[in-house]
Amino acid sequence: MAFFQPDFIQFFIDLAPNNHKAWFDEHRQRYEQMVKQPFADFVGQMINRMASIDPRYNELEPKDCIFRINRDVRFSKDKSPYKMMCSAVIAPGGKKSKAIDGFYMELGPEHVRVYGGVYEADKPAIEQIRFGIAERLEEFQQLYQSEEFNSVYGQILGEKHKRLPKELHAFAEKEQLLYNKQWYFYTEFEPDVLLQDDLDELILKCYLAGRDVQQFMSTCIHSTL
Repeated sequence: MAFFQPDFIQFFIDLAPNNHKAWFDEHRQRYEQMVKQPFADFVGQMINRMASIDPRYNELEPKDCIFRINRDVRFSKDKSPYKMMCSAVIAPGGKKSKAIDGFYMELGPEHVRVYGGVYEADKPAIEQIRFGIAERLEEFQQLYQSEEFNSVYGQILGEKHKRLPKELHAFAEKEQLLYNKQWYFYTEFEPDVLLQDDLDELILKCYLAGRDVQQFMSTCIHSTL
């Protein structure tokens, strides 16, 4: 049985031209029944799947992982109050995680996306990852150039710095990803995968394809703590 019904997608299609509180309040029951609760149930299913791999997920609950549908419009020119998708971080720290050893997903009417890697990191963590890559350069390249990783994600993305510590210059000639201050990757599917019975299996496979790269970066950080 599919985790989502067609009205999960249709709700957001209808919301797009009516993205204001009055419309949302009028359709709140529909949102609760066809969007919010099914998404919470699916996040619970993904937590259970992850817990079978890693016991750190055992005490995690959907509410720890799910982001609100309300947008933060304080510093945005777009004042639309609601997001056009559901999103969650399935990781040991839930929403507090920086998505190392877990994944972030977006489910909506335009696409389904699964993200991994490091999107937000402070300066010490960035330096730890860079020096960790330099020390184990060949291992890192083998991981992100593997057939499994490339068949799902293709490449590692992220904003870059223009300068590096002098100690890393020689290594950066062999690996441009040392300039990064983010190391994230994602894959995208058409929204109709939401109606598949094996959606959880699909997303789990995405996580597994990126797990070795994520664990490498996690080790870079935690081995120096």
